Amino acid sequence: MKKQIVAAAVLVAGVASSVMAQTASEGAWLVRARAVHLDMSNKDSTGLGLAVNNKTIPEVDVTYFFTPNIAAELILTVPQEQKVYSNGTQIGTFKHLPPTLLAQYHFTGLPGYKPYVGVGINYTDISKVNILGGAAKLDGDSWGGALQAGVDIPLDKNWSINLDVKKIYIKSHVYSGGTSAGTLKLDPVAAAVGVGYRF
Repeated sequence: MKKQIVAAAVLVAGVASSVMAQTASEGAWLVRARAVHLDMSNKDSTGLGLAVNNKTIPEVDVTYFFTPNIAAELILTVPQEQKVYSNGTQIGTFKHLPPTLLAQYHFTGLPGYKPYVGVGINYTDISKVNILGGAAKLDGDSWGGALQAGVDIPLDKNWSINLDVKKIYIKSHVYSGGTSAGTLKLDPVAAAVGVGYRF
């Protein structure tokens, strides 16, 4: 029994060392810069025909690999101004800052491609709301889920091209005269292309 326990411990230690060595050889950190196009779903329950414009924004993300397969990614950008429309007529603007944190699984062993999937949570800070001269308001923040799929195409040991798509769940109550008039779900599909550096 003791020999079996020792053998099992040696095996576990060997696997752990191999995983750590592989992660270290590839680098535990991956930083990307992306151009992201936000395609808004614009599901409006207020009856006002509300919609928010689509937009292409810059994005920086930082990924840390715990193992060759398991990683966490933090997605960041700068506050973005969006236009609000009612039945096609612009009625105001607001700004939002939508950092997103994702847990990822990276598939290994595929020559020339490194696909991955992710699931996580989005927090969107909504500020500087100016709709109908202040007659309408939005919630100050939104919490929602996020789904992700993408692929890294290595150029060399460190550099890669990245293609990525995410579904991010963002919604806000719309207030008129202090009373909730319904909700506006943006729920954008975020399609991105970028470059990454792993170290």
